[in-house]
Amino acid sequence: MATTLQGKRIAFLAADGVEEVEYVQPREAVEKAGATAELVSLKPGTIRAFNHLDPSKPYDVDVTVAEADAGRYDGLVLPGGVANPDFLRTDLDAVRFVRAFFDAGKPVGVICHGPWTLVEADVVRGRRITSWPSLRTDLVNAGATWVDEPCVTDNGLVSSRKPDDLPAFCAKIVEEFAEGPH
Repeated sequence: MATTLQGKRIAFLAADGVEEVEYVQPREAVEKAGATAELVSLKPGTIRAFNHLDPSKPYDVDVTVAEADAGRYDGLVLPGGVANPDFLRTDLDAVRFVRAFFDAGKPVGVICHGPWTLVEADVVRGRRITSWPSLRTDLVNAGATWVDEPCVTDNGLVSSRKPDDLPAFCAKIVEEFAEGPH
């Protein structure tokens, strides 16, 4: 398993307010599998993670989304947290970056509130997806079929509901990133 993703580069798109465990555990999983992970964000410097509503550690940004090229990456992860995807979905560069992965058929992992950015990118129509329960109406209104399951995969899109789902989510994103474009 340690070389499953050897030579692959995975983007983690996150901003201030990212749910720490939803960033850290998936990043550890893809790095353990041999991938290079990069934190892409709205501004240079650092972002502040949260443990639910409590501020946590800062994390260094590798590249801003305005400078990032989706073509350089083999997959994308959108961690949750409430504020994080709210910031991302209002940023045109972030929305374009996300859409580029779907246009290229590259695998994407999204958890918790992360699908808000997918709604803004208009990439959930006709897809089966899960999320934090409060996003159900947003996803259905955007044309998705929402289900309440720990981990859902639909043609390279891996989605999960919450931190309790991270073991299944992490295993599945590694598998999908290893498979490559769909």
